[in-house]
Amino acid sequence: MSATRYRRFLKLCEEWPRDETKKGRDLGTFLRQRVASAFREGENTQIADPEKCDQMYESLARINGNVYRQRFPRVRDTSFTGVTAEECRVLLSGSIQQSMDEEKKGLWKSLMKKFSSKSPEDVPEKAPEK
Repeated sequence: MSATRYRRFLKLCEEWPRDETKKGRDLGTFLRQRVASAFREGENTQIADPEKCDQMYESLARINGNVYRQRFPRVRDTSFTGVTAEECRVLLSGSIQQSMDEEKKGLWKSLMKKFSSKSPEDVPEKAPEK
């Protein structure tokens, strides 16, 4: 039965879309990593809690199959902010995130220049937050 579970999860990983704009932050990539770590021995992996594993698979399969999107259709494709799904996708993309990080660095340097007697080049940059 473990082999069947493994194959079902592999098929789900193949079907799950990847969002190339979110490198390192993509749900599909995260799912693939979790499946790889949970089934380290492939089809020979012994599952500690098969019932929980099956429930997790069924939940992920419903999300991937848009079951809830079809069951509860939205009146508008916007959030409470009025931002559309496409605008959210653009705002959350890696390139926008990277440019925002660059702007933060620029702001930090200009503030240091304004309030410090040292030049911004003399002040070590803050380590990136995780």
